[in-house]
Amino acid sequence: MTDHELQLKSNQYRQKLLRYITEAGAGHTGGSLSCVDILNVLYNRVMNVSPENFNRPDRDRYIQSKGHSVEALYVVLADKGFYPESELETLCRYQSPFVGHPTRKVPGIEMNTGALGHGLPICVGLAIAAKLDGAQHRIFTLLGDGELAEGSNWEAAMSAAHYGLDNLTAILDHNTLQITGHTRDVCSNEPVDEKFASFGWHVVTVDGHDFAALTEVLTAKPVEGKPTIVIANTTKGRGVSFMENVVSWHHGVPSPEQYETAQAELVQAENELSEIR
Repeated sequence: MTDHELQLKSNQYRQKLLRYITEAGAGHTGGSLSCVDILNVLYNRVMNVSPENFNRPDRDRYIQSKGHSVEALYVVLADKGFYPESELETLCRYQSPFVGHPTRKVPGIEMNTGALGHGLPICVGLAIAAKLDGAQHRIFTLLGDGELAEGSNWEAAMSAAHYGLDNLTAILDHNTLQITGHTRDVCSNEPVDEKFASFGWHVVTVDGHDFAALTEVLTAKPVEGKPTIVIANTTKGRGVSFMENVVSWHHGVPSPEQYETAQAELVQAENELSEIR
């Protein structure tokens, strides 16, 4: 799949997740829009995981630690064939498995997450187990930058370096906004690159909306004996002009009028992309 094809796919993912959030009347819009390009690259270019091999021990593992942005993950998993996309019409409805955080009741979800600070510790355990088994699969997790205020992340980071978990890659959705404001104002984690480096991680910084750059860093050979943190600089609300870098869209739900405006922008962008060959 070319970069251009991935661009088109991300645009379609954004249209879909906005539709399901709006219809459900609930969801985390801004963070789902910021991380969808990362998930696009992971599932369509990087990871060895599919509905066909999901029960095989040699599959790659993905844990969404910033579980509140699950809408992005839901549309990607549907696109990959883990379940019919029509099932997403039940998002946040009574007795639907498609709730506001990842749950193993949904095909393709490895672990229940949502309580922040849990994903990275889980991945450390998975990576240690893989090392003990002599397995070659990789473990990926997506962190939120506001989530880094949870101390469990730093315990896990220290452990990952101590055990030399070079089969573990964490990706930070570094959009610099959390529920109550900028991370630098709420509980600063900067300089986040130096912090992870001081814990013994291999640190890479990348444009989180650049498909070629994401592909390069996520497929690169790991540094022996070191876990990798990819600091993906992203824009909260990416793709919808009035949502970009606006803190209220952390869990804002579009009104019918806002939804129409947002979809019009995305459709226009899709049409412009379709004209490029």
